[in-house]
Amino acid sequence: MKFILGLKIGMSQIFDEKGKVIPITLVEAGPCYITQTKSDKIDKYKALQIGFVKKTKKIKKTEKGKEFKFLKEFEDGEGELKVGDEINVSVFQEGDKVKVSGVSKGKGFQGVVKRWGFKGRLSSTHGTKHELRTGGSTGSSMPERVVKGKKMAGRMGTERVTVSNLRIVKVDKENNLLALKGAVPGKRGTLLEIKG
Repeated sequence: MKFILGLKIGMSQIFDEKGKVIPITLVEAGPCYITQTKSDKIDKYKALQIGFVKKTKKIKKTEKGKEFKFLKEFEDGEGELKVGDEINVSVFQEGDKVKVSGVSKGKGFQGVVKRWGFKGRLSSTHGTKHELRTGGSTGSSMPERVVKGKKMAGRMGTERVTVSNLRIVKVDKENNLLALKGAVPGKRGTLLEIKG
């Protein structure tokens, strides 16, 4: 299984042979290093823990083995990789389909129109005041409470989002860059998990 960690750089565009525009997201992916292996005997499951972005400041004795800013686990059925092995963008090729996971942009406290796509209660004319973006009725006479899961105003964004079937357009091995067709979750600098 192919996997790597990366940081979102931003969006851009390139042109194909026919002159058609392809929107891409640039990701600085790797190099990552295997920091720990999990086995069926000890941990009851198979996985690899990989580290990304080495810490620049001096490591304390208590942080020994945690020299990396980001640590993530990935399932590993084959068990070929060992502690200390490097994973870089060369594991991917142009044309590969990948699944990208990350935390979406935080948008703060939002109303029902932006958060859930409500169209508003009444028309915006004929004496209607402050009703266009309200949520409307929130319950019934029985039960006399707001039912759990009701679509209401609240905090929006900052959720884990996964985008599947993104195609790798370009792989730059020298600069550790991946160009993915389309958009990925998060703002600039967001940590992304990329799986083949």
